Amino acid sequence: MPSKYFLLLFFSLFCVSAHGRFITGRPSPTDLVSDGISAVKNPPYLLLKPQFSAEESCEQTYGFLPCTTTALGNLFLIIVYGYFMYLAATYLSNGSELLLEILGPGIVGGLFLPMLGALPDAMLILVSGLSGTTDVAQSQVSVGMGLLAGSTVMLLTVIWGSCVVVGRSDLRDSVAVDGRLTKGISLTETGISTDIWTCYAARIMAISVIPFIIVQLPQLLNSTSGRHLAVLIAFIVSLSMLIAYCLYQVFQPWIQRRRLAYAKHKHVISGILKHLKKSALGKLLNDDGEPNTEVIRKLFGTIDENGDGGLSPSELKAFIIGIRFEEIDLDKDDAVTKVMADFDTSRDSLVQEDEFQTKREHDLLGSEEQSDEVVEGVENPKKITIKAVLMLLVGTIIAAAFADPLVDAVDNFSDATSIPSFFISFIALPLATNSSEAVSAIIFASRKNKRTSSLTFSELYGAVTMNNVLCLSVFLALVYVRGLTWDFSSEVLVILIVCLVMGAFASFRTTFPLWTCSVAYILYPFSLALVYVLDYVFGWS
Repeated sequence: MPSKYFLLLFFSLFCVSAHGRFITGRPSPTDLVSDGISAVKNPPYLLLKPQFSAEESCEQTYGFLPCTTTALGNLFLIIVYGYFMYLAATYLSNGSELLLEILGPGIVGGLFLPMLGALPDAMLILVSGLSGTTDVAQSQVSVGMGLLAGSTVMLLTVIWGSCVVVGRSDLRDSVAVDGRLTKGISLTETGISTDIWTCYAARIMAISVIPFIIVQLPQLLNSTSGRHLAVLIAFIVSLSMLIAYCLYQVFQPWIQRRRLAYAKHKHVISGILKHLKKSALGKLLNDDGEPNTEVIRKLFGTIDENGDGGLSPSELKAFIIGIRFEEIDLDKDDAVTKVMADFDTSRDSLVQEDEFQTKREHDLLGSEEQSDEVVEGVENPKKITIKAVLMLLVGTIIAAAFADPLVDAVDNFSDATSIPSFFISFIALPLATNSSEAVSAIIFASRKNKRTSSLTFSELYGAVTMNNVLCLSVFLALVYVRGLTWDFSSEVLVILIVCLVMGAFASFRTTFPLWTCSVAYILYPFSLALVYVLDYVFGWS
């Protein structure tokens, strides 16, 4: 295991033994006596305070992590702790993908691995209201709701729209032409296409908002007595949907197979592109989406070691071995067999230069005809399994260690600036927990073909579904057990609007012209504005 794993593991193990909480002294309404704890209710919005009274103090989390009472200091801590949560999310994502490649679709891949991707979010939500008094928990739990809403909204707006932009290609008869982009930024003549299975993933996502509707029923009926019961019922429904979703993946493993295909395709593409970049050969496609003949000829010459004008299986195997994939050990012989079957149209056990040049870049990096159900073999599965488990362990420890300090830093920054903690967590925390997934999705969508687009958007819808069932279950359990008040009507409304609008988009169509990204982009600032207007202008809760 690389040395950085040991360092992170060593540091994180010492971060789970103690606990500290920031205490802020506020002046009393009379400005004569301060009890050192009381806070001003409804402080002015966006009030930056350059200095603090001597009475304000902070206590180091875990006894040694730094704390501060200044706005800039807490902003720095948010960035630092957010980076650690980003590392946790990255380790958990990569570890679960490696484990899925080893185990394949099954019980473990259906029941446990889907939850690991949402673990950092769930951890942050849990610690946001787990400790402290009920009043403190009620104040800090808005951080958890901000993260829950922010993650869902960001995935379905900014990331969704960006995937459409980078993954667009020319539309012909309302279907995207793989790998061909000659019409620039035409809003109606370029776009992306997905398959019917992606529509099914979007429908599952839309159904997963049912617990949000249940928990809001007392507010809709203007009932105060049934709110606590509604939280319990919504929790039971949400937990049941989580279990049902995981079992569905076990008995109908197409979702696992898509996730596995996404992971393997991502690693293979990354490895080959890195190899081509190091070799300074250039891009295999021109800007107009056509094969770059010169670069392909150079690549052919690089692989054709004996210069006989044909690529033999041994030469292809040497090329694949030379790539040295970082995250997975492919079965080299199996990979060579598939490449030969894909390129050798004459069936003479040699890939001629004309056969090699007729294939486009996306065919080279992953055959479009390859089924999602095909599971590649891996070499040395024991070594890869140990690596995957260690990555999952390190990711879990980091998430558990730095979730609480990050929530404290957000809450303290909110106190220092009078910016509601919901908005800070809505904007900032999803960048930490979802940035790795977002970057992978955008890069993967840039392949500009139907298969990679389908896998990308299926991953996005699956991530939102886990937010709506797993993270919400944690949040509802927290509210019910701690006896907190459910006053998140505007936040729930935002989640419902975004999920249902984007779910309706994706459930009944498979082609998305470029103009659809504008709908996604508009929904993000609309969501923020809606929460602010409802909560801080009309006082709706």
